[in-house]
Amino acid sequence: MTTETKPSTTLSDSRRRMRGHLPHAFLLTPWQWCTVVILFLCVVFGLPKGCKSWETFEPEVNYRVPYEASQDYWQYERHLDDRNESDTIYFVGDSVVWGEYVSPDGTWSAFLNEQSGGKPQFVNQALNGLYPLALEGLITHYAEGLSGRKVMLHCNLLWMSSPQADLSQAKEQVFNHPTLVPQFRPRIPSYHADIDTRLGRAIGHRWSFLGWVRHLQIQYWDQKDPYAWTLADDGKYPPSYPNTYRMPWSELDFTLLSEPNPDPERGVDSKRHSPWSTDGIGTQRFDWVELKDSLQWAAFQRLCKLLQQRNNQFIIILGPFNKHIMAPENRTRFESIESGVKQWFVSTNIPFVATELLDSALYGDASHPLTEGYRNLAVELWNDPNFTDWLSQ
Repeated sequence: MTTETKPSTTLSDSRRRMRGHLPHAFLLTPWQWCTVVILFLCVVFGLPKGCKSWETFEPEVNYRVPYEASQDYWQYERHLDDRNESDTIYFVGDSVVWGEYVSPDGTWSAFLNEQSGGKPQFVNQALNGLYPLALEGLITHYAEGLSGRKVMLHCNLLWMSSPQADLSQAKEQVFNHPTLVPQFRPRIPSYHADIDTRLGRAIGHRWSFLGWVRHLQIQYWDQKDPYAWTLADDGKYPPSYPNTYRMPWSELDFTLLSEPNPDPERGVDSKRHSPWSTDGIGTQRFDWVELKDSLQWAAFQRLCKLLQQRNNQFIIILGPFNKHIMAPENRTRFESIESGVKQWFVSTNIPFVATELLDSALYGDASHPLTEGYRNLAVELWNDPNFTDWLSQ
C-alpha cells in the first residue's frame, strides 16, 4: 500500500495565503509609499509656513510676546524674523527687559525708542521668566536670525543670589522654561526630569514642526494638546466639560494671543505697579553664589561666546539691581560679585554699561523697575558715552 504525499508548501506560498486571510492587511506599493512620504513632507513643512500667512500678525512698535505665550518659542522666532530692518537693535534678556510690572509702552526698549525720536529701532526681544540657562537655549535654538545683528544683552545678577536661583542645589524644584535648559550637559542639580522627557525636549528643538504644534496648543487650546483640551473641565464645581463635543480645529481662528488692555496685572493703573517698600529700608539677605561655582554665570559666559561666534555686534547692559532691598551687611558680597563680572567683560573685550542705582521708590522688587524707573534708565543709557560709541559703530 502506497501513501500519497502532498507537495510541500513553500514559505512564500504560506505567507501569501496568510495575507489573503488577514482582513486588516494593508499593503502599499512603492508608488503609494512615495505618495505617503510626499504628503507627510507637505504637512511637516507646508503647514507651519502656511500658518504664518493665515495668522494675523501685525506687531506694534513696542510689541513683546504676551505673558500667556511666554513658552511659544515658535512665535518668538517669528517676531524676531519680522523685525529685520538693517538698523534694528534687539534688546535680549529676561523679565527685566520684558517689563514685569509695566505695559508694553512702559518698557526699557519703548523709552529707548522715545529717546531716538520715536523711531522703532529698539525691539523688545525678551521673554518673561527667562534666566541665563534658559536664555542660552532660546538663543541657541530659536534665534539664528540674530546672527550678524546688533544686540543688547541684559545681565541680571539676581540669578546668582542663591543656590536655588542658580539651580545648583540638589533639591528638585519647579522653574520656568524647563525645555530650554541643557538636558544632559552641563548637569543641573535642580532639574530631575526623566530620560524620556529630556530626549523629547532635546529632539523638539531640532524639529521646527514640533515647535509649531506647541504654538497651536498655546495659542488656541489653552496650552493643552487636542486630547487634553477635549477632556478639560471649566474649573467649577460641579465641573462641566465645554469642549467635549467640539472639534479642536474649530478653535483655529488664526487670531494670536494679545495682551489685555487694560491689563489688571501690569501698567501704572494695576495694583502690582507699586514700590517694593514705602520706607525704602532693606532687610533681605541673599546667599550669593560665587562666580566660579555658578551655573547661571557659566551659561551667560557661553551665551556671550555664542554671540561672538555668530558675528553679533553686542553690548552688555549690567543691572539694574535694587541694592536698597538688601541688608547693609549683604551688599559687600554683591559688590564683589558685580566687580568679578565687570572684570570678565574687560578681559574678553566685551563692551558693557553698568546702570546706576535708581531711587528706591522706582523698584517693584529686587530687580524690576517701575515705569518711571525704565524711563530714567533709558535716558541714562542714551547719554552714556560707551553706549553712544557702540551705537555709532
